[in-house]
Amino acid sequence: MASMRDIKRRKSSIQSTQQITKAMKLVSTVKLQKAKTRAEQTNPYFNYMYNTVSSMLARSGSINHPYLTAGDSDKKAVVVITSNRGLAGGYNSNVVKLVTDSELKKEELDIYAVGGKGVEALSRRGYNIVEDASDIIESPTYQDAAELCEKVLSAFTRGEVGEIYLAYTHFKNTVSQEAKMIKLLPVEIDLEENAAQSNVLMNYEPNEEEALDMIIPKYVTSLFYGALVEAVASENGARMQAMDSATSNAEEMISDLSLKYNRARQGSITQELTEIIAGANAIS
Repeated sequence: MASMRDIKRRKSSIQSTQQITKAMKLVSTVKLQKAKTRAEQTNPYFNYMYNTVSSMLARSGSINHPYLTAGDSDKKAVVVITSNRGLAGGYNSNVVKLVTDSELKKEELDIYAVGGKGVEALSRRGYNIVEDASDIIESPTYQDAAELCEKVLSAFTRGEVGEIYLAYTHFKNTVSQEAKMIKLLPVEIDLEENAAQSNVLMNYEPNEEEALDMIIPKYVTSLFYGALVEAVASENGARMQAMDSATSNAEEMISDLSLKYNRARQGSITQELTEIIAGANAIS
């Protein structure tokens, strides 16, 4: 059995850790409220943009446009959104697993990383990091998403990559977040689903090429921005849960150590009394 001194030291150490986890939980809770509001306001636009563009392209007939056809390159660009800090449970590892466990071959991927944890994990596994935009995740703006979109689309139009994917964490609610990977370009169209909605073909003015040159970049930028906003909310939600669990676990450990300390103290007192009585009997 551990000595009273060892138990006391361990208890003191866990109490110090518990104070830290409590403070981190409070900070995450405050940040989550702001991020959650922002995500809920952005999410409808995020979803409508995705559905509208898909529906529009489904009504466009057969259009030969670079954004709608896969390039000749076997390379694939993957925008991976994680956080710059840990202590958020499986938040970062779940996004990384989407990439590492996918059917996409490692040697064919160009990683555009947003978040230091994603950069560390993927570079350690040998993935090619072509862009480190970790500073964006601290306070993402639409302009940040537009600049990232410009870099990725430039690589696509130059033929350096043939497909573009986005890996991020979808914010469902405070206690539920889901890691997702979606294909952005070439745009995948569910012809059967959209054809059932309307048989009227889409008309473009002045022409479809100029229209799509304007629409698709805004579409990709909007999805990037929506993913960034959801990722921030998901990160704080995951960290709040992780710190809450850590605080509860610390409380249980402190309670267990207190019980062990009291038992050890009682055992020590009993032993001292036994020695005193034995000494008194020996003298008499």
